[in-house]
Amino acid sequence: MMTLEKFEEASELVKRVTNPTKLIRSEYLSEQTGGKVYLKPENMQHTGAYKIRGAYYKISTMTEEERSRGLITASAGNHAQGVAFAARKFGCKAVIVMPTVTPLIKVNRTKSYGAEVVLYGDVYDDSYAYACELAEKEGYTFVHPFNDLDVATGQGTIAMEIVQELPTVDYILVPVGGGGLISGVATLAKMLNPKIKVIGAEPAEAASMTVALKAGEVVELDGANTIADGTAVKAVGDKILPYVQENVDDMLLVEDDELIGAFLDMVENHKMIVENSGLLSVAALKQLDLKGKKVVCVLSGGNMDVITMSSIVQHGLIQRDRIFSVSVLLPDKPGELVQVAKTIADEQGNVIKLEHNQFVSTNRNAAVELRITMEAFGTEHKNRILDALERKGFRPKLISAKLY
Repeated sequence: MMTLEKFEEASELVKRVTNPTKLIRSEYLSEQTGGKVYLKPENMQHTGAYKIRGAYYKISTMTEEERSRGLITASAGNHAQGVAFAARKFGCKAVIVMPTVTPLIKVNRTKSYGAEVVLYGDVYDDSYAYACELAEKEGYTFVHPFNDLDVATGQGTIAMEIVQELPTVDYILVPVGGGGLISGVATLAKMLNPKIKVIGAEPAEAASMTVALKAGEVVELDGANTIADGTAVKAVGDKILPYVQENVDDMLLVEDDELIGAFLDMVENHKMIVENSGLLSVAALKQLDLKGKKVVCVLSGGNMDVITMSSIVQHGLIQRDRIFSVSVLLPDKPGELVQVAKTIADEQGNVIKLEHNQFVSTNRNAAVELRITMEAFGTEHKNRILDALERKGFRPKLISAKLY
């Protein structure tokens, strides 16, 4: 069982390997929600995620014989690094099975802690099945990423720190994948103060916890296709589900598009890189009435490769109308391009790409196409630019924006 005594023990033990992640007051999110919003930046841990807590505590509870056999786990990346880092502290061998689509940064960092990495399967569940096979074949000790009460106890130490720093917290929002984090956080939070509401947030396309709670039992999804790769789990843990049923107040679903906006907000307003899974708690804020409430969003991780990052930023700018493209048809004669550019400049638009196609029509004198990609301050500014082009007779047509 998860008990207060074990949570207290774990809270002291994990201090050996964790960075202090003091709460950060978010003025931006507070203004957006009407509440007092704080961030618990677990993305700032040594391994870039909270997973070091559960991994280290779990390994600390093992016997010497269990550790000497070598450890094995399956992970989409953050638990992998947690186990690898903790195993090195205990002098154990660690084998990590990761999905083939795991971001390179997570693979390389896991290797950097001395672990052996095996890439297998498209999603976590495939990797898990293969890791179980290897554990049986080679005699390794398995460290489950979420369906383990000791692991969940280690993750729950986050709640201890939140309550110690903000005793009057009203809401704690927690990203949900397999359920290890929220089961630990919710169980301890309710022990410390039953009035605290613990809310889970999971991807709409990988809603394994929501489905399990509705069914009253673990249900395996057909798929888990989401940009929140760290929470792309098709089935939650049966050992931790009862704790979630008892202690979690609500579950919220987050669309991938909402994570894109949350990433942009975090970069621009807080100067922090938080991976998509770690932003589930932030993206879910707008679904709650938080006026006058003290809220903590757990940012569960920050391990994101730069290619994914650049793609998210691009999509975020387009999503918020800060980058858009238009097509206009012009007579093929000197001065027309200048007129278009001047119209955009007069409205403070910034052209970042031009494509001039003389072959859109067989009659070049009648029309050539000009495709313009530009920056704006947002939807209102974009509409002003479009109106100005329309007034000048250019008849702009919105087209799909691309920066490449």
